[in-house]
Amino acid sequence: MLGPRRTGRGFTRVLAVFAAALLTAGAVQAATAPTAAAAEPHRVLFDNSKAETAGNADWIVSTSQPDPLGQNPSPSTETSWTGAISAWGVALQRTGDYALKTLPPGSTITYGSGAALDLQNFDTFVLPEPNVLLTAAEKTAVMRFVQNGGGLFVIPNHSGADRNNDGYDGVEVVNDLMSNNSVDSTDPFGFSVDSLSIGSENPKAVSSTTDPVLNGPFGKVTGSIIRSGTTATLRPSANSSVKGLVYRPGYSGNTGAFFVTSTFGSGRVAFWGDSSPIDDGTGQSGNTLHDGWNDPAGTNAALALNATEWLSGGTGDGGGGGGTCTAAQLIANPGFESGAASWTATSGVITNDPARPARTGSYKAWLNGYGTDHTDTLAQTVTVPSGCTTAAFTFHLRVDTAETTTTTAYDTLKAQVLNSGGTVLSTLATYSNLHATSGYVQRSFGLGAYAGQTVTLKFIGTEGSRLQTSFVIDDTALQVS
Repeated sequence: MLGPRRTGRGFTRVLAVFAAALLTAGAVQAATAPTAAAAEPHRVLFDNSKAETAGNADWIVSTSQPDPLGQNPSPSTETSWTGAISAWGVALQRTGDYALKTLPPGSTITYGSGAALDLQNFDTFVLPEPNVLLTAAEKTAVMRFVQNGGGLFVIPNHSGADRNNDGYDGVEVVNDLMSNNSVDSTDPFGFSVDSLSIGSENPKAVSSTTDPVLNGPFGKVTGSIIRSGTTATLRPSANSSVKGLVYRPGYSGNTGAFFVTSTFGSGRVAFWGDSSPIDDGTGQSGNTLHDGWNDPAGTNAALALNATEWLSGGTGDGGGGGGTCTAAQLIANPGFESGAASWTATSGVITNDPARPARTGSYKAWLNGYGTDHTDTLAQTVTVPSGCTTAAFTFHLRVDTAETTTTTAYDTLKAQVLNSGGTVLSTLATYSNLHATSGYVQRSFGLGAYAGQTVTLKFIGTEGSRLQTSFVIDDTALQVS
Protein backbone atom coordinates (compact mmCIF):
# COMPACT_ATOMS: atom_id res chain seq x y z
CA MET A 1 0.00 0.00 0.00
CA LEU A 2 1.28 3.42 -0.88
CA GLY A 3 2.15 5.47 2.15
CA PRO A 4 1.34 9.06 3.05
CA ARG A 5 2.75 11.78 0.94
CA ARG A 6 4.52 13.56 3.77
CA THR A 7 7.52 11.23 3.48
CA GLY A 8 8.08 12.34 -0.09
CA ARG A 9 7.12 16.02 0.11
CA GLY A 10 10.33 17.63 1.25
CA PHE A 11 12.52 20.56 0.45
CA THR A 12 14.14 18.68 -2.43
CA ARG A 13 10.82 18.37 -4.26
CA VAL A 14 9.96 22.01 -3.79
CA LEU A 15 13.34 22.99 -5.23
CA ALA A 16 12.81 20.68 -8.20
CA VAL A 17 9.46 22.27 -8.99
CA PHE A 18 10.86 25.76 -8.60
CA ALA A 19 13.79 24.96 -10.85
CA ALA A 20 11.53 23.49 -13.53
CA ALA A 21 9.35 26.59 -13.44
CA LEU A 22 12.39 28.79 -13.98
CA LEU A 23 13.42 26.82 -17.06
CA THR A 24 10.39 27.95 -19.04
CA ALA A 25 9.04 31.07 -18.10
CA GLY A 26 -16.42 22.14 -39.25
CA ALA A 27 -32.23 21.62 -45.46
CA VAL A 28 -33.54 18.16 -46.23
CA GLN A 29 -34.21 19.90 -49.53
CA ALA A 30 -30.54 20.50 -49.89
CA ALA A 31 -29.98 16.76 -49.63
CA THR A 32 -32.16 16.07 -52.68
CA ALA A 33 -29.93 18.04 -55.05
CA PRO A 34 -26.31 16.89 -55.48
CA THR A 35 -23.65 19.48 -54.89
CA ALA A 36 -19.97 19.62 -55.73
CA ALA A 37 -18.18 16.86 -53.88
CA ALA A 38 -16.16 17.81 -50.85
CA ALA A 39 -12.40 17.40 -51.09
CA GLU A 40 -12.51 15.16 -48.02
CA PRO A 41 -16.03 13.71 -47.62
CA HIS A 42 -17.40 12.77 -44.23
CA ARG A 43 -16.91 9.04 -43.79
CA VAL A 44 -19.83 7.17 -42.18
CA LEU A 45 -19.89 3.49 -41.22
CA PHE A 46 -23.31 1.87 -40.64
CA ASP A 47 -23.20 -1.27 -38.50
CA ASN A 48 -24.80 -4.53 -39.66
CA SER A 49 -22.67 -6.85 -37.57
CA LYS A 50 -25.07 -6.96 -34.61
CA ALA A 51 -28.19 -8.58 -36.13
CA GLU A 52 -29.64 -5.32 -37.45
CA THR A 53 -31.74 -7.27 -39.99
CA ALA A 54 -32.90 -10.04 -37.64
CA GLY A 55 -36.61 -10.81 -37.41
CA ASN A 56 -38.85 -7.98 -38.55
CA ALA A 57 -36.04 -5.44 -38.89
CA ASP A 58 -34.08 -4.13 -41.85
CA TRP A 59 -31.76 -1.41 -40.55
CA ILE A 60 -29.42 -1.18 -43.53
CA VAL A 61 -28.82 1.50 -46.16
CA SER A 62 -28.29 -1.08 -48.93
CA THR A 63 -28.07 -4.81 -49.56
CA SER A 64 -24.71 -4.15 -51.23
CA GLN A 65 -22.20 -4.37 -48.40
CA PRO A 66 -19.78 -2.98 -47.53
CA ASP A 67 -20.22 -0.47 -50.39
CA PRO A 68 -23.80 0.64 -51.16
CA LEU A 69 -22.60 2.10 -54.47
CA GLY A 70 -22.34 -1.51 -55.65
CA GLN A 71 -26.15 -1.61 -55.84
CA ASN A 72 -26.53 1.76 -57.56
CA PRO A 73 -23.63 4.16 -58.01
CA SER A 74 -25.92 7.15 -58.65
CA PRO A 75 -28.90 6.79 -56.26
CA SER A 76 -31.72 9.28 -56.82
CA THR A 77 -34.51 8.03 -54.53
CA GLU A 78 -34.77 5.89 -51.41
CA THR A 79 -35.60 2.84 -53.58
CA SER A 80 -32.32 3.20 -55.48
CA TRP A 81 -30.86 1.25 -52.59
CA THR A 82 -32.65 -1.54 -50.70
CA GLY A 83 -33.01 -1.18 -46.96
CA ALA A 84 -35.31 0.36 -44.39
CA ILE A 85 -32.87 3.22 -43.83
CA SER A 86 -31.90 3.64 -47.48
CA ALA A 87 -33.52 7.12 -47.58
CA TRP A 88 -31.00 8.22 -44.95
CA GLY A 89 -28.08 6.82 -46.92
CA VAL A 90 -29.27 8.16 -50.28
CA ALA A 91 -29.83 11.65 -48.85
CA LEU A 92 -26.27 11.73 -47.53
CA GLN A 93 -24.80 10.26 -50.71
CA ARG A 94 -26.53 12.81 -52.97
CA THR A 95 -24.98 15.77 -51.18
CA GLY A 96 -21.60 14.73 -52.54
CA ASP A 97 -20.12 15.35 -49.09
CA TYR A 98 -20.32 11.80 -47.71
CA ALA A 99 -18.68 8.42 -48.27
CA LEU A 100 -20.73 5.55 -46.82
CA LYS A 101 -19.88 1.98 -45.93
CA THR A 102 -21.60 -0.88 -44.05
CA LEU A 103 -19.91 -3.25 -41.59
CA PRO A 104 -21.35 -6.60 -42.84
CA PRO A 105 -22.63 -9.54 -40.77
CA GLY A 106 -19.84 -11.63 -39.32
CA SER A 107 -17.52 -8.64 -39.00
CA THR A 108 -15.86 -7.37 -35.85
CA ILE A 109 -15.82 -3.73 -34.73
CA THR A 110 -12.18 -2.63 -34.45
CA TYR A 111 -10.16 0.50 -33.83
CA GLY A 112 -6.55 0.76 -34.90
CA SER A 113 -6.35 -2.63 -36.63
CA GLY A 114 -5.42 -1.24 -40.05
CA ALA A 115 -8.41 -2.99 -41.71
CA ALA A 116 -10.40 -1.12 -44.39
CA LEU A 117 -13.55 -1.02 -42.21
CA ASP A 118 -11.70 -0.14 -39.01
CA LEU A 119 -13.31 2.73 -37.11
CA GLN A 120 -10.12 4.72 -37.41
CA ASN A 121 -10.99 5.20 -41.10
CA PHE A 122 -14.36 6.85 -40.35
CA ASP A 123 -15.77 10.02 -38.86
CA THR A 124 -19.09 8.57 -37.63
CA PHE A 125 -20.24 5.10 -36.57
CA VAL A 126 -24.00 4.35 -36.60
CA LEU A 127 -25.47 1.58 -34.42
CA PRO A 128 -29.07 1.28 -35.66
CA GLU A 129 -30.85 -1.03 -33.20
CA PRO A 130 -28.02 -3.46 -32.41
CA ASN A 131 -29.28 -6.82 -31.13
CA VAL A 132 -26.04 -8.52 -30.07
CA LEU A 133 -23.83 -7.48 -27.17
CA LEU A 134 -20.51 -6.01 -28.23
CA THR A 135 -17.50 -8.00 -27.08
CA ALA A 136 -15.08 -6.47 -24.59
CA ALA A 137 -12.65 -5.66 -27.39
CA GLU A 138 -15.41 -4.11 -29.52
CA LYS A 139 -16.56 -1.90 -26.64
CA THR A 140 -13.01 -0.72 -26.12
CA ALA A 141 -12.77 0.03 -29.85
CA VAL A 142 -15.97 2.11 -29.88
CA MET A 143 -15.07 4.04 -26.74
CA ARG A 144 -11.55 4.79 -28.00
CA PHE A 145 -13.00 5.87 -31.35
CA VAL A 146 -15.23 8.45 -29.67
CA GLN A 147 -12.62 9.49 -27.16
CA ASN A 148 -10.21 10.27 -29.99
CA GLY A 149 -12.67 12.39 -31.98
CA GLY A 150 -15.18 10.03 -33.63
CA GLY A 151 -18.95 10.46 -33.75
CA LEU A 152 -21.23 7.72 -32.36
CA PHE A 153 -24.95 7.49 -33.24
CA VAL A 154 -26.88 4.96 -31.09
CA ILE A 155 -30.53 4.11 -31.88
CA PRO A 156 -31.54 1.30 -29.50
CA ASN A 157 -35.38 1.14 -29.90
CA HIS A 158 -37.78 -0.07 -27.18
CA SER A 159 -37.20 -2.69 -24.50
CA GLY A 160 -38.17 -6.22 -25.45
CA ALA A 161 -37.23 -5.76 -29.13
CA ASP A 162 -34.98 -8.84 -29.07
CA ARG A 163 -35.13 -9.54 -32.81
CA ASN A 164 -32.77 -12.52 -32.83
CA ASN A 165 -33.95 -14.02 -29.51
CA ASP A 166 -30.48 -14.10 -27.97
CA GLY A 167 -31.68 -12.57 -24.69
CA TYR A 168 -30.59 -8.99 -25.41
CA ASP A 169 -32.44 -6.07 -26.94
CA GLY A 170 -31.02 -2.78 -28.21
CA VAL A 171 -31.55 -1.03 -24.87
CA GLU A 172 -29.43 -3.61 -23.08
CA VAL A 173 -26.75 -3.56 -25.79
CA VAL A 174 -26.28 0.21 -25.63
CA ASN A 175 -26.38 0.34 -21.82
CA ASP A 176 -23.81 -2.45 -21.66
CA LEU A 177 -21.53 -0.51 -23.99
CA MET A 178 -21.66 2.54 -21.73
CA SER A 179 -21.52 0.83 -18.33
CA ASN A 180 -19.29 -2.19 -18.90
CA ASN A 181 -16.21 -1.16 -20.87
CA SER A 182 -12.50 -0.85 -20.16
CA VAL A 183 -12.23 2.86 -21.02
CA ASP A 184 -14.83 4.61 -18.80
CA SER A 185 -17.88 2.92 -17.28
CA THR A 186 -18.92 5.80 -15.01
CA ASP A 187 -21.70 7.30 -17.15
CA PRO A 188 -19.16 8.39 -19.77
CA PHE A 189 -21.74 10.09 -22.02
CA GLY A 190 -23.92 11.41 -19.19
CA PHE A 191 -27.02 9.34 -19.93
CA SER A 192 -28.47 5.85 -19.68
CA VAL A 193 -31.20 4.27 -21.82
CA ASP A 194 -34.54 3.67 -20.10
CA SER A 195 -36.01 0.16 -20.23
CA LEU A 196 -39.36 1.28 -21.65
CA SER A 197 -41.71 0.43 -24.52
CA ILE A 198 -43.64 3.61 -25.29
CA GLY A 199 -46.45 3.09 -27.81
CA SER A 200 -47.22 6.15 -29.91
CA GLU A 201 -46.30 9.76 -29.10
CA ASN A 202 -45.02 12.85 -30.91
CA PRO A 203 -42.10 14.34 -28.93
CA LYS A 204 -41.22 18.00 -29.42
CA ALA A 205 -37.86 19.70 -29.78
CA VAL A 206 -36.65 22.19 -27.22
CA SER A 207 -36.61 25.84 -28.18
CA SER A 208 -33.23 26.72 -29.71
CA THR A 209 -31.98 28.85 -32.57
CA THR A 210 -28.34 27.89 -32.15
CA ASP A 211 -28.07 24.15 -31.50
CA PRO A 212 -26.36 22.68 -34.61
CA VAL A 213 -28.52 19.54 -34.63
CA LEU A 214 -31.84 21.36 -34.31
CA ASN A 215 -30.75 24.11 -36.71
CA GLY A 216 -28.49 22.30 -39.14
CA PRO A 217 -27.98 22.49 -42.91
CA PHE A 218 -30.77 19.99 -43.63
CA GLY A 219 -33.53 22.05 -42.00
CA LYS A 220 -35.12 23.11 -38.74
CA VAL A 221 -36.06 20.31 -36.34
CA THR A 222 -39.36 20.76 -34.52
CA GLY A 223 -40.01 17.26 -33.25
CA SER A 224 -40.00 13.53 -33.89
CA ILE A 225 -42.20 10.46 -33.51
CA ILE A 226 -42.33 7.46 -31.18
CA ARG A 227 -43.92 4.34 -32.64
CA SER A 228 -42.75 1.91 -29.96
CA GLY A 229 -39.58 3.37 -28.51
CA THR A 230 -37.85 4.50 -25.36
CA THR A 231 -36.13 7.50 -23.77
CA ALA A 232 -32.97 8.30 -21.85
CA THR A 233 -32.27 9.58 -18.35
CA LEU A 234 -29.66 12.32 -18.28
CA ARG A 235 -26.89 12.56 -15.70
CA PRO A 236 -25.21 15.94 -16.18
CA SER A 237 -23.27 15.46 -12.96
CA ALA A 238 -21.35 12.71 -14.76
CA ASN A 239 -20.93 14.61 -18.05
CA SER A 240 -22.04 18.21 -18.17
CA SER A 241 -22.10 18.29 -21.99
CA VAL A 242 -25.16 16.02 -22.18
CA LYS A 243 -28.24 17.73 -23.65
CA GLY A 244 -31.81 16.64 -24.26
CA LEU A 245 -32.94 18.07 -27.61
CA VAL A 246 -36.31 16.31 -28.08
CA TYR A 247 -38.62 15.27 -25.22
CA ARG A 248 -41.74 13.21 -24.67
CA PRO A 249 -44.84 15.36 -24.10
CA GLY A 250 -44.89 16.51 -20.48
CA TYR A 251 -41.20 15.83 -19.84
CA SER A 252 -38.13 18.02 -19.58
CA GLY A 253 -34.80 18.22 -17.77
CA ASN A 254 -33.19 14.89 -16.98
CA THR A 255 -36.12 12.57 -17.76
CA GLY A 256 -38.08 11.69 -20.86
CA ALA A 257 -35.34 12.72 -23.30
CA PHE A 258 -36.02 11.14 -26.70
CA PHE A 259 -33.07 12.63 -28.59
CA VAL A 260 -29.83 13.38 -26.74
CA THR A 261 -26.39 14.69 -27.64
CA SER A 262 -23.19 14.60 -25.65
CA THR A 263 -19.42 14.63 -25.99
CA PHE A 264 -16.71 12.31 -24.70
CA GLY A 265 -13.05 13.08 -25.00
CA SER A 266 -12.68 14.78 -28.36
CA GLY A 267 -15.70 13.00 -29.87
CA ARG A 268 -19.47 13.42 -30.12
CA VAL A 269 -22.43 11.17 -29.29
CA ALA A 270 -26.11 11.16 -30.31
CA PHE A 271 -28.95 8.98 -28.97
CA TRP A 272 -32.38 8.45 -30.57
CA GLY A 273 -34.92 6.36 -28.69
CA ASP A 274 -36.73 4.71 -31.60
CA SER A 275 -35.82 3.27 -34.99
CA SER A 276 -39.22 4.18 -36.49
CA PRO A 277 -38.16 7.78 -37.33
CA ILE A 278 -35.29 6.55 -39.56
CA ASP A 279 -37.46 3.88 -41.24
CA ASP A 280 -38.41 4.91 -44.80
CA GLY A 281 -41.02 2.16 -45.23
CA THR A 282 -39.09 0.38 -47.99
CA GLY A 283 -36.74 -2.54 -47.69
CA GLN A 284 -36.25 -6.21 -48.22
CA SER A 285 -39.39 -8.32 -48.70
CA GLY A 286 -40.90 -9.99 -45.66
CA ASN A 287 -40.41 -7.07 -43.27
CA THR A 288 -43.25 -4.95 -41.96
CA LEU A 289 -41.92 -1.41 -42.01
CA HIS A 290 -43.15 2.05 -41.05
CA ASP A 291 -42.51 5.19 -43.07
CA GLY A 292 -41.31 7.42 -40.25
CA TRP A 293 -38.79 9.22 -42.44
CA ASN A 294 -41.65 11.00 -44.23
CA ASP A 295 -44.12 11.08 -41.32
CA PRO A 296 -45.47 14.69 -41.10
CA ALA A 297 -45.79 14.38 -37.31
CA GLY A 298 -42.02 14.84 -37.03
CA THR A 299 -39.09 16.38 -38.86
CA ASN A 300 -37.25 13.10 -38.72
CA ALA A 301 -35.20 13.40 -41.92
CA ALA A 302 -33.79 16.76 -40.85
CA LEU A 303 -32.98 15.38 -37.40
CA ALA A 304 -31.13 12.32 -38.73
CA LEU A 305 -29.18 14.28 -41.33
CA ASN A 306 -28.29 17.25 -39.12
CA ALA A 307 -27.13 14.88 -36.41
CA THR A 308 -24.95 12.96 -38.88
CA GLU A 309 -23.40 16.24 -40.03
CA TRP A 310 -22.68 17.27 -36.44
CA LEU A 311 -21.30 13.87 -35.46
CA SER A 312 -19.04 13.85 -38.50
CA GLY A 313 -17.34 17.04 -37.45
CA GLY A 314 -19.59 19.72 -38.90
CA THR A 315 -19.08 22.98 -37.05
CA GLY A 316 -22.04 24.94 -38.43
CA ASP A 317 -24.03 26.65 -35.68
CA GLY A 318 -27.32 26.74 -37.56
CA GLY A 319 -27.15 30.48 -38.07
CA GLY A 320 -27.19 31.55 -34.45
CA GLY A 321 -23.75 31.15 -32.98
CA GLY A 322 -21.58 33.79 -34.58
CA GLY A 323 -17.84 33.97 -34.25
CA THR A 324 -15.27 31.59 -35.62
CA CYS A 325 -13.54 28.52 -34.27
CA THR A 326 -10.22 27.01 -35.14
CA ALA A 327 -9.78 23.48 -33.84
CA ALA A 328 -7.17 23.64 -31.10
CA GLN A 329 -6.04 22.38 -27.71
CA LEU A 330 -6.24 25.38 -25.35
CA ILE A 331 -4.60 24.35 -22.08
CA ALA A 332 -1.04 25.55 -21.78
CA ASN A 333 1.57 23.20 -20.35
CA PRO A 334 -1.05 20.42 -20.33
CA GLY A 335 1.23 17.67 -18.99
CA PHE A 336 3.05 19.87 -16.44
CA GLU A 337 6.41 19.13 -18.06
CA SER A 338 7.24 22.84 -17.79
CA GLY A 339 6.68 22.78 -14.07
CA ALA A 340 4.26 25.37 -12.75
CA ALA A 341 4.24 27.48 -15.94
CA SER A 342 0.67 28.64 -16.82
CA TRP A 343 -0.80 26.99 -13.69
CA THR A 344 -1.69 28.37 -10.28
CA ALA A 345 -1.21 25.70 -7.65
CA THR A 346 -0.51 25.07 -3.99
CA SER A 347 3.22 24.81 -3.34
CA GLY A 348 4.61 21.42 -4.34
CA VAL A 349 1.48 20.19 -6.17
CA ILE A 350 3.20 20.15 -9.56
CA THR A 351 6.04 17.70 -9.05
CA ASN A 352 8.24 14.95 -10.47
CA ASP A 353 8.29 12.99 -7.20
CA PRO A 354 8.63 9.30 -8.23
CA ALA A 355 6.43 8.14 -5.32
CA ARG A 356 3.45 8.81 -7.59
CA PRO A 357 4.64 8.36 -11.21
CA ALA A 358 3.39 10.62 -13.97
CA ARG A 359 1.17 9.06 -16.66
CA THR A 360 3.52 10.41 -19.33
CA GLY A 361 6.76 12.33 -18.99
CA SER A 362 8.10 13.13 -15.53
CA TYR A 363 5.77 15.75 -14.05
CA LYS A 364 2.16 15.63 -12.89
CA ALA A 365 -0.07 17.42 -10.36
CA TRP A 366 -0.28 15.58 -7.03
CA LEU A 367 -2.98 16.94 -4.73
CA ASN A 368 -3.21 15.82 -1.09
CA GLY A 369 -1.69 12.55 0.11
CA TYR A 370 -0.59 13.77 3.54
CA GLY A 371 -2.89 11.86 5.88
CA THR A 372 -3.55 15.11 7.76
CA ASP A 373 -6.00 18.01 7.38
CA HIS A 374 -4.93 19.67 4.16
CA THR A 375 -6.31 21.48 1.11
CA ASP A 376 -4.57 21.68 -2.28
CA THR A 377 -5.63 23.62 -5.38
CA LEU A 378 -4.69 23.60 -9.06
CA ALA A 379 -6.09 26.03 -11.65
CA GLN A 380 -5.66 27.53 -15.10
CA THR A 381 -7.66 30.27 -16.84
CA VAL A 382 -8.69 29.77 -20.49
CA THR A 383 -10.89 31.53 -23.06
CA VAL A 384 -13.30 29.36 -25.11
CA PRO A 385 -13.80 30.94 -28.58
CA SER A 386 -17.38 32.02 -29.23
CA GLY A 387 -17.70 30.09 -32.52
CA CYS A 388 -16.80 26.70 -31.04
CA THR A 389 -19.65 24.19 -30.74
CA THR A 390 -17.51 21.59 -28.96
CA ALA A 391 -15.16 22.13 -26.05
CA ALA A 392 -14.00 18.83 -24.54
CA PHE A 393 -12.17 19.16 -21.23
CA THR A 394 -10.27 15.99 -20.36
CA PHE A 395 -7.71 14.93 -17.80
CA HIS A 396 -6.28 11.68 -16.51
CA LEU A 397 -6.84 11.03 -12.82
CA ARG A 398 -5.33 8.46 -10.49
CA VAL A 399 -6.73 8.04 -6.99
CA ASP A 400 -5.07 5.92 -4.32
CA THR A 401 -5.99 5.83 -0.66
CA ALA A 402 -5.19 4.29 2.69
CA GLU A 403 -8.83 4.66 3.74
CA THR A 404 -10.62 1.31 4.19
CA THR A 405 -14.23 2.49 4.24
CA THR A 406 -16.50 1.60 1.32
CA THR A 407 -19.22 4.07 2.25
CA THR A 408 -17.74 7.35 3.52
CA ALA A 409 -16.00 10.02 1.45
CA TYR A 410 -13.42 11.38 3.88
CA ASP A 411 -11.17 12.97 1.25
CA THR A 412 -12.48 14.71 -1.88
CA LEU A 413 -11.35 16.30 -5.13
CA LYS A 414 -13.68 18.73 -6.91
CA ALA A 415 -13.32 19.72 -10.58
CA GLN A 416 -14.95 23.10 -11.10
CA VAL A 417 -15.52 25.90 -13.62
CA LEU A 418 -15.35 29.46 -12.28
CA ASN A 419 -16.06 32.80 -13.93
CA SER A 420 -13.66 35.74 -14.00
CA GLY A 421 -14.99 36.91 -10.63
CA GLY A 422 -14.25 33.60 -8.93
CA THR A 423 -17.89 32.43 -8.76
CA VAL A 424 -18.34 28.69 -9.26
CA LEU A 425 -20.36 28.19 -12.45
CA SER A 426 -20.32 24.40 -12.27
CA THR A 427 -18.88 21.56 -10.22
CA LEU A 428 -18.16 19.08 -12.99
CA ALA A 429 -17.48 16.16 -10.66
CA THR A 430 -16.46 15.24 -7.13
CA TYR A 431 -14.08 12.32 -6.60
CA SER A 432 -13.14 10.82 -3.26
CA ASN A 433 -11.36 7.99 -1.51
CA LEU A 434 -14.28 5.83 -2.74
CA HIS A 435 -13.04 6.28 -6.33
CA ALA A 436 -9.65 4.62 -5.90
CA THR A 437 -8.15 3.30 -9.15
CA SER A 438 -5.24 1.04 -10.01
CA GLY A 439 -3.97 3.52 -12.58
CA TYR A 440 -4.87 6.66 -14.47
CA VAL A 441 -8.44 6.97 -15.82
CA GLN A 442 -9.41 9.64 -18.33
CA ARG A 443 -12.26 11.91 -17.25
CA SER A 444 -14.19 13.97 -19.82
CA PHE A 445 -16.53 16.98 -19.63
CA GLY A 446 -18.13 19.17 -22.26
CA LEU A 447 -17.63 22.90 -21.80
CA GLY A 448 -19.41 24.07 -24.95
CA ALA A 449 -21.83 26.05 -22.80
CA TYR A 450 -18.98 28.44 -21.95
CA ALA A 451 -18.18 29.39 -25.56
CA GLY A 452 -17.27 33.06 -25.70
CA GLN A 453 -16.30 33.17 -22.03
CA THR A 454 -13.07 33.29 -20.09
CA VAL A 455 -13.27 30.69 -17.33
CA THR A 456 -10.99 29.13 -14.76
CA LEU A 457 -10.69 25.35 -14.59
CA LYS A 458 -9.96 24.52 -10.96
CA PHE A 459 -9.31 21.43 -8.86
CA ILE A 460 -9.75 21.55 -5.07
CA GLY A 461 -8.49 18.60 -3.03
CA THR A 462 -9.52 18.37 0.62
CA GLU A 463 -8.10 15.73 2.96
CA GLY A 464 -9.20 14.66 6.42
CA SER A 465 -7.11 14.24 9.53
CA ARG A 466 -6.06 10.61 9.43
CA LEU A 467 -5.41 8.35 6.41
CA GLN A 468 -3.98 9.61 3.14
CA THR A 469 -5.76 9.91 -0.21
CA SER A 470 -3.77 11.07 -3.23
CA PHE A 471 -5.39 12.65 -6.29
CA VAL A 472 -2.87 12.68 -9.16
CA ILE A 473 -3.67 14.52 -12.40
CA ASP A 474 -1.79 14.37 -15.70
CA ASP A 475 -2.24 15.00 -19.44
CA THR A 476 -4.97 17.63 -19.34
CA ALA A 477 -6.62 19.06 -22.48
CA LEU A 478 -9.35 21.42 -23.62
CA GLN A 479 -9.98 20.50 -27.25
CA VAL A 480 -12.27 22.90 -29.14
CA SER A 481 -13.80 22.63 -32.61
